[in-house]
Amino acid sequence: MSLDNTQRYKLGQQAAFVSIGGNGLLFLIKFYAGKVSDSLALMSDAWHTMSDSLSSVVLIVGLFLANRPATKKHPFGFGRWENIVGIFIAFILAIVAYDFLRSSYERFLHKEYAHFGMLAIGVTIFSIVFKELMAQYTFYIARKTDNEAVRADGWHHRSDALSSVVVLAGIFLQQYVWWIDNLLGAIIGLFLFYVVFDITKKSIEKLLGEEIPEDSLRKIKANIHKIYPEEIHPHHFHLHTYGTHKELTFHIRLPADITLKEAHDIANRIEKELKKNCGVEVTIHVDPIE
Repeated sequence: MSLDNTQRYKLGQQAAFVSIGGNGLLFLIKFYAGKVSDSLALMSDAWHTMSDSLSSVVLIVGLFLANRPATKKHPFGFGRWENIVGIFIAFILAIVAYDFLRSSYERFLHKEYAHFGMLAIGVTIFSIVFKELMAQYTFYIARKTDNEAVRADGWHHRSDALSSVVVLAGIFLQQYVWWIDNLLGAIIGLFLFYVVFDITKKSIEKLLGEEIPEDSLRKIKANIHKIYPEEIHPHHFHLHTYGTHKELTFHIRLPADITLKEAHDIANRIEKELKKNCGVEVTIHVDPIE
């Protein structure tokens, strides 16, 4: 079942507040463990976790802007703020990816690797599990709401989990290959750059307008045929997406000898039915069959 704007807003906002609360709790645990074990690395990682909340704050602001009702100046609403915010959060994620690459390179040059006590190792393992659970929850909300900004926030959780995985790999494998954590850090940095590219690409495609998916087009044509079984050759489809608000325009062909009122009634009936069954606002242009 498709969600309306209010439901999408509430779910997205819920994911953002869970993110802020979870990051706050994990910050306290990591910082305490860092103090007790005298680990500067873990205390630094705690502040990195806290900084992840920035993307969640941006998400909350973006969802608020996107959920505003349409106005006379902006008759299609503000749904595309979701895509703009998705690009902005992807930019923040790109900074995290760059930091992975930079840190890995510098640590490799200076032959540095992680030093952790048992408490710090335990907290790091807990962090990996906790942050991956938060990522899975956020991805679930992103799939449900079809929101690239929420998905980008989920990748912030996963980047933190991956950071801790690199630290653990360094702890357990450094006696065999001292530079293993640096190599893994660089690989994760490159992978995150790919995620940034994917999120940015999808957000920009929605801003620019994209081709209607084949399954959606089949559904639309099937509904048209159900309403008006005679062949009217629907063509020249254009879909414009503004969050949950979708504007669809296309052409149909009708016999040249029918009256203007008959043509209007057919187009009007199709428009109403598609709005009801497909959730799109439709504008139809009628071409005469010569």
